[in-house]
Amino acid sequence: MGSFLSSLLRATADGSPESPSEPSRVQAFHSAPRWQLHFNAVKETSQLMVIDFAASWCGPCRMVEPAVQAMASKFADVEFAKIDVDELSDVAREFGVQAMPTFVLVKKGKEVDRIVGAKKDELEKKIQKHRPAPVAAS
Repeated sequence: MGSFLSSLLRATADGSPESPSEPSRVQAFHSAPRWQLHFNAVKETSQLMVIDFAASWCGPCRMVEPAVQAMASKFADVEFAKIDVDELSDVAREFGVQAMPTFVLVKKGKEVDRIVGAKKDELEKKIQKHRPAPVAAS
């Protein structure tokens, strides 16, 4: 069942086919029920989730996309999700998104931080700040 659910939820952020050698770690959501199912599952954990609110027509969103993809690969312990504000306007409204891109950092279902604008360095610093500390080997 997990692989079936994964196949339903898997999509690249820019809509291009996934390359078999390097699938995207950013999950794009195109339906509110799938988003709600995923959000509810992740909020039961202490995992940090970065929600990228963007739009297909947004130049700064497209400009920062490669950096977001790189961060998703770098921070494998962080969940990355992408919401198109035109497709899921109710979800964007629920999170109070008023400009794109907006990155909302969530832990246990609660917002812990937010970055408005294509500020990739600030996003990376806030991800490092809020992700779980690595467990030291004893």
